[in-house]
Amino acid sequence: MFNNLSQYVVYNLFGLARGSKLGAALDFFLYDTVKILILLMVIIFAISFIRSFFPPERTRKILARKGEFAGNVMAALLGVATPFCSCSAVPLFIGFVEGGVPLGVTFSFLISSPMVNEVAVVLLWGLFGWKITAIYIGTGLCVAIIGGFIIGRLKLEKWVQEYVYQMHMGETNIVFSQTFKERLDYAKMTTKDILGKIWPWVIGAIAVGAFIHGYVPEDFLVRYAGAGNWYAVPLAVLIGVPLYSNAAGVIPIIYTLMSKGITLGTALAFMMSVTALSLPEMIILRQVLKTKLLAVFVGIMAITIVAVGFLFNAIM
Repeated sequence: MFNNLSQYVVYNLFGLARGSKLGAALDFFLYDTVKILILLMVIIFAISFIRSFFPPERTRKILARKGEFAGNVMAALLGVATPFCSCSAVPLFIGFVEGGVPLGVTFSFLISSPMVNEVAVVLLWGLFGWKITAIYIGTGLCVAIIGGFIIGRLKLEKWVQEYVYQMHMGETNIVFSQTFKERLDYAKMTTKDILGKIWPWVIGAIAVGAFIHGYVPEDFLVRYAGAGNWYAVPLAVLIGVPLYSNAAGVIPIIYTLMSKGITLGTALAFMMSVTALSLPEMIILRQVLKTKLLAVFVGIMAITIVAVGFLFNAIM
């Protein structure tokens, strides 16, 4: 239905010629914008209602009781259900560390939360199907678990800024029992809040994807980042690091890149570098981490993401 509507607008109302670059780009933009925004609205509302049973304070208390590895696994899984962007990194980090959550477990949560969340899952499923969605969830969780576990084993607490351990966030009095109407109101408010924050990124990403779809020749992308180019994965990570976006913003671009010939491993590496290793996030994390710990975190993440990209390019 949406496809027919976008084609009617582009080719009948606007009068653009079928097969033209501008027509193809505009058709792609209109169709994906409507489809993705409606999909996001419905799923975010449903997941927000479910998440009303698990407020952040409860998440912190659960993680504080877990040890190594088991805690990393639990933290990575909880990160999927509690999406936070890099702007939340500082208060989250302080609250978790001050609340007794081990450092490595905290990093597992902070890695998985922006990388693998319900928005990413919904968009991936809608655009690529359940197989690629399952692959991304699995690899994202592995990166979060392994990265957090390594940082935990290195015992790098001394490289956290001293003031983090001196702060007292305090206990939050949270009422866990809510009425059905209160949970619906919470879901509405959360949906409005999340969409209000991410819609510019989504629209911008779709616009970039539409431009690539209509104007960039297929052989250009395949030549530099297609199968057979050993440097495609490192190049994708280097390009992704300076960018700033969440999963919802980068997935439409990934969809277009893959349709142009980018391999799955290279696409995964690019997406992970944008969502979990972006330069703006590193600047924010620098407020709570000393330079040495930040460098260790970036190094572990970069090596892990590149390894994931090479692995999937080899087996897919």
